Amino acid sequence: MSGELQNHVRASEPYLLFGRDPASDRHIHPLLGLLEFGPYSTPIFPREIRIATLAPQANERALFRFMQEFSTPIRAKERQGYLEDWHGFDQTFRTHLRAAPKNCRTTLPASFDDELIRSSSGNILLLDTLKRAIMDLCAYRAEFDVLFIYLPVRWKTLFVHRELDFDLHDELKAFTAVLGVPIQIVREDSAISYRDQASVMWRLGLAIYAKSGGIPWKLASIDDDTAFIGISYALKGNAEDNERFVTCCSQVFDNHGTGLEFVAYNAADVRVFQRNPFLSREQMFRVMTRCLELYRRRHAGSVPRRIIVHKSTEFKRAEVDGALAALHLCKQIDLIQVVENTGWRGIAYDSREGPSRYPVERGTLLGLGNNEALLWTHGRVDGSSRRPYFQGGKSTPKPLKLVRHAGTGSWEAVARSTLGLTKMNWNNDALYDALPVTLVYSSILSNVIKRIPNLRNDAYQFRYFI
Repeated sequence: MSGELQNHVRASEPYLLFGRDPASDRHIHPLLGLLEFGPYSTPIFPREIRIATLAPQANERALFRFMQEFSTPIRAKERQGYLEDWHGFDQTFRTHLRAAPKNCRTTLPASFDDELIRSSSGNILLLDTLKRAIMDLCAYRAEFDVLFIYLPVRWKTLFVHRELDFDLHDELKAFTAVLGVPIQIVREDSAISYRDQASVMWRLGLAIYAKSGGIPWKLASIDDDTAFIGISYALKGNAEDNERFVTCCSQVFDNHGTGLEFVAYNAADVRVFQRNPFLSREQMFRVMTRCLELYRRRHAGSVPRRIIVHKSTEFKRAEVDGALAALHLCKQIDLIQVVENTGWRGIAYDSREGPSRYPVERGTLLGLGNNEALLWTHGRVDGSSRRPYFQGGKSTPKPLKLVRHAGTGSWEAVARSTLGLTKMNWNNDALYDALPVTLVYSSILSNVIKRIPNLRNDAYQFRYFI
């Protein structure tokens, strides 16, 4: 790389599609778009979402009061300049949220707290008890859409046990995903007691709508016949254990950034460098072939003209060869490594006035050479409110480094699509994530899916895992 940097360009803030008319129902602000136009899937979505509940007996009323707040307007307290007031679930999502029938409401007896105190492995007892209660609720699966699970703060020490690689959230997700039951975990400390209930309603409202099969919004600005794949790996077992194996997750998105399904693949005999696994040519070929099959199944057998694959680690030569072989029917293939932690920083500078009052604009792209570029997915955004908005409101935004391991397309097209995918996380009420959803989801999925004991190398619906 030479010492002279290339000229920078800027990709504009991506628009999102909402409501009934794709030609006019669009906005760069996801929350304002929902309030003004309603969700993208409004015309085909059911008129109600039925909520089942699982809670300790002492907390059932608190959970029901919390559920009633979804229908109550709440003024926002935080993130001034972005977060909108909560207008109620019905008005925001154009559908009604209601409690499922009484047989879909389960409580744990008051004596269960004493059992947890006496147990030498309270985390396992808690998990097993919740699993049994969920299995009982499955007898009435046709009568509810999403299951709320209430976790009181007095159980907080049982949620995570790092030495045992235990995470209650991930264990429950892995268990219920196999059953086909979407769950929403409601924690007393981070939901019921959180200071800004408008923010809580937005986050949980979006998650509930997506878990019920709804599409809150789509991207409006990505080229047709383009597909995106995100690859993530998770090691199962102790790092010193020769029997450990790798769970590989590939999330497949269409040109609108809508997640279809994802592929879970158990790989054996992988190479691991500094706890980063790399697939063989044959393994990568199999993963990419399954991804292409998922896309073709949803698009009447057609093949995308272009595929962009995101991965947080480098593509080894064997992985490149396997991906190119599997995707040979596509005219253009870009294998892009997305590096989150870089030593680069940048400030906006006006030649007449000196340093700007605001950070570098989000979407700024700076080439470092033919195969590397910097993209600021975090930075100043114009047009989302009355004045420029900087998410978080502090620090100097750092860019992502994009490294191309295969492909010859323009960096502008790669940057535009990557920027758009940072706005496609339906499990978050922010304007954007720092990473594209291809990597956000695949990382979450791999950490959950590795906890499924008898994992089939199969396709799964992502809504059961978020």
